[in-house]
Amino acid sequence: MLDAEDLRASFGRVRALDGFTLAVGAGEVVGLIGPNGAGKSTFDRVVAGIVRPDGGSVRVAGVDSAREPYRARARLGLAGQDLALYPTATVRENLRLFAGLAGLGRRAGAQALERTCTELDLLDLLGRRVATLSGGQQRRVHAAAAMLPRPAVLLLDEPTVGADPTSRLALLGAVRTHAQEGAAVCYTTHYLPELDVLGATLAIAVAGRVVARGTRERLLAEAGTDDLDSVYRAWTAASPGPGAALAGTREA
Repeated sequence: MLDAEDLRASFGRVRALDGFTLAVGAGEVVGLIGPNGAGKSTFDRVVAGIVRPDGGSVRVAGVDSAREPYRARARLGLAGQDLALYPTATVRENLRLFAGLAGLGRRAGAQALERTCTELDLLDLLGRRVATLSGGQQRRVHAAAAMLPRPAVLLLDEPTVGADPTSRLALLGAVRTHAQEGAAVCYTTHYLPELDVLGATLAIAVAGRVVARGTRERLLAEAGTDDLDSVYRAWTAASPGPGAALAGTREA
């Protein structure tokens, strides 16, 4: 559903992506983890068409994003690290706007808003201005905007930052529902326990590339440990050079 191959991207002298390869299948949640500066957010922005890569390719639900960027973007939802909400507008007004931008008509938009806000426990907040919400509540609204059209590919970048436990569980439940409906989800987080809740496969990014890819069980077995934190620390400490081999294929 999402196939990114050998992506490269630089900002001046900084190489953010250095052969980043990742595939996510329909119905799969991939937990994208790695240290700050590993290229995780840049990867999301390249897939979404916000940043043009220096090389490599991206296919979103079978659509080549370089050849047909608008068709590819229409199949994708992104909730990045930076909030993309209008603070002086209400939650309802924000979500109606994003539903319209996603091409949903009035009836379909209203149905999508009701369903998504129910999943994310936002119904009681619809009449409030975004500026009056807590950071965690704003994060849920931000994620809702990406989820409204039920995209084939969903990219979520640290969506639970600042969220209380109840809000976190609501969001994780919504992500599971999207995957069960067939969406490919790339879920970036520093909270490893969330990936257990999601039943996610894992992709560990270091220095602009994916250095380990597979199920939790496979990575633990290969490392000879039952501690995912140890596996994560071992890979991120290694920081492979440009010639390192990648494991970028999706687990069956």
